[in-house]
Amino acid sequence: MPKMIVSIDEVVIKEVQLTKDRTTLGRRPYNDIVIDNLAVSGEHAVILMAGSDVFLEDLNSTNGTYVNGKAVKKQQLKHGDGIEIGKYKIKFVADGVVENFDKTMIVQARPAFAAPPQAANSGFAASAGDSQGLGAFHAAIKVLSGAASGREVPLTKVVTTIGKPGVAVAAITRRQHGFVVHHVEGAGNPTVNGAPIGSDPIPLKNGDLVELAGTQMQFVQS
Repeated sequence: MPKMIVSIDEVVIKEVQLTKDRTTLGRRPYNDIVIDNLAVSGEHAVILMAGSDVFLEDLNSTNGTYVNGKAVKKQQLKHGDGIEIGKYKIKFVADGVVENFDKTMIVQARPAFAAPPQAANSGFAASAGDSQGLGAFHAAIKVLSGAASGREVPLTKVVTTIGKPGVAVAAITRRQHGFVVHHVEGAGNPTVNGAPIGSDPIPLKNGDLVELAGTQMQFVQS
C-alpha cells in the first residue's frame, strides 16, 4: 500500500501507511498524520485515495502546501513526489514500490519511547536508531536532574531521540565530524546552554548543557 515518509533535516521521523480513503494531516492531535509545529495548520491538508490514485488537497492552510517546490491546492501524487510543509518534507511512496533507505539516518516513530534501563521510571526517555559505519566517537548524555540524575545514556547510534513524548522531544544525530541536536516536537522550549533549540541542527561540544521538558542533561564526548 502507498505510504508517506515524514522527515526533517534529512532525518526520517515517521512513516505512515495510507490505509484509508481519507487521511488528514495537521498540527492537531486528532489528525491521522500529526506534525506538531507552528508552521503547520491545525487541519493543514488531506490525502484522498480513489482506487490506485492518490490526491493531496490543501485545506486552506495558513502557510500553504507545496509539492516538488510548487504551491498546490489539489494535485494527484506520483511516486517520489516531495511534499513540503514548513521545514518538514514528506515523500510519497506509491503502492508496491520498495524503498532502500539509508538506515543510518532513520529513527522510527513510536507511540511511546522505550527508556533505557538506567533511566526507567524517570520520565526521561531515549530511543536510538540503527548504527552503521560509525567513527571512533565516544559520547553520552548525562542526566543531571530528576529521578535518573547521574545516569548516562550512551550515544552509540546514529540517531537518538530524547525527551517526554507529548511534551518535548529532541533528536541527537551523529555526523561525520561530531553530533548535532534539533527539536523534533512539542513546545517544551528545549535549550542548549540556555539558547533555544530550533528545528535547525545545533552542533554539540563536550560539556554542553541541554535542558528538555524540565530535565537537565550534559553532553559528554571523549
